[in-house]
Amino acid sequence: MPTTNKILASLLASLTLLSAASSGGEKQLSVYAPVATYTLPVLDRSGHEYVGLLELLEPLGRVSSSSTGPRWRIRYNAVDGEFLSGKTRCKIRGRDVDLPAPFLVENVRGFVPLASLGMLLPRFLGAAVNFRESGRRLLVGDVGIQPSFQLESGPPAHLSLNFSAPVNPTISTEPGRVRMVFKRDPVISPGSQSTSFANNVITQATFSENNGVAELDISANTPLIASFGNNGKTIVLMTAPTAVPNVGTPGAPAAGNAAPPSQAPGTPSTTGNGLAISRRPVAVVDPAHGGEERGAALTDTLAEKDVTLGFARLLRHELEVRGFSVLMLRDGDSTLTLDQRAGAANGSRAGVYISLHAVSQGNGARVYTALLPVEESSKGSFRAWTSAQANALATSKAVAAAIVGAMQKTKLSVRGYPASLRPLNNLLMPAVAVELAPGTNGVADLGSANYQQQAAAAIADGIVSVRDRLGVLP
Repeated sequence: MPTTNKILASLLASLTLLSAASSGGEKQLSVYAPVATYTLPVLDRSGHEYVGLLELLEPLGRVSSSSTGPRWRIRYNAVDGEFLSGKTRCKIRGRDVDLPAPFLVENVRGFVPLASLGMLLPRFLGAAVNFRESGRRLLVGDVGIQPSFQLESGPPAHLSLNFSAPVNPTISTEPGRVRMVFKRDPVISPGSQSTSFANNVITQATFSENNGVAELDISANTPLIASFGNNGKTIVLMTAPTAVPNVGTPGAPAAGNAAPPSQAPGTPSTTGNGLAISRRPVAVVDPAHGGEERGAALTDTLAEKDVTLGFARLLRHELEVRGFSVLMLRDGDSTLTLDQRAGAANGSRAGVYISLHAVSQGNGARVYTALLPVEESSKGSFRAWTSAQANALATSKAVAAAIVGAMQKTKLSVRGYPASLRPLNNLLMPAVAVELAPGTNGVADLGSANYQQQAAAAIADGIVSVRDRLGVLP
């Protein structure tokens, strides 16, 4: 097995790639739809903000584009659009549409003004959209999650935040407030940007959205603790209890020498700033290939790396609504080595790892678990890199069997196999790989969001069914 330094270096390299898209100064658009949640970079050109139209539509359905001179065409499902570089008028469904700024073509990619999305997207999608331009957030259909507040004066005072669907915010404390940042959840305003409470402890809730992220700030005059409930639909904030000093109880450990209690998955944990939050199981979703590594050529125009990324975004959404936190090893066209993938996954202390692949032969899906080599001699507490999966293999097989069963319930053709498929052998947690093959419509299904959605929902159902067997690495 690689040295600790090598693993840490791999993990840091992976996490650098993962965080590149969300680094401080970059503008982004967040898109929330029933089939996918994703972010796209926003470009500044001549005083206007732009976003790639193909990239915007690609996770939502079947899309293709072509460019001839200044003319740029796009087809989304059965809807055709035609644009001219440098012009403010385009055609969608054969009808003229005026843009607030000129259409741009850069390296055969077409860019539309961000301000045009509220009128362009309904024409392509045939569905209502809620475009929140100032916050760069786009909601497709009825996906908005609206919170409501219920304050109890106590003692102790506590505020229940009830959401219409499960949420998974990042929660932190600052002097005088608790911040909840929603990066993946389509949380919208509770009705007004600011809500005041007739309470001298918890005083106000303020909603804001900016650069693709929503935030709820709860103002308070005393430290608060937070906990999740109702399968992620409720967050309760209450005043933190006052610590009782150890006064020398016979047999009690001396102050400062007590070992911290071990915590099982799902039990509350405490951050360094004293905020208690409920731990949710973590799943690592790994879209195979990416960047310079295209993977299999599924058709003349469809690469495996593109199918696995769209498939991974759908699976992330399905797992998140079922109460998991999800780490995507890539959420863009990034190149990651197999050792980097294994290092990042092992460093995440996740409960389960799912690698996603696609193939143009066969039909349905194949679910793989690791095929371990003959056990190499261990050295102290270190296990051989090629057989790191050994202790988790039994649980991996249970996860694979659950996914196969869930897929069979949806009438998908599916088989399970052991395979020498990296990085499965190198992972410390339960790990499976799912390879998506064509459905009843042939290879065209591989690029279909509906087909991928059916498979993603079945995978998530299978994982949820064995959730109690998924531990957290120490």
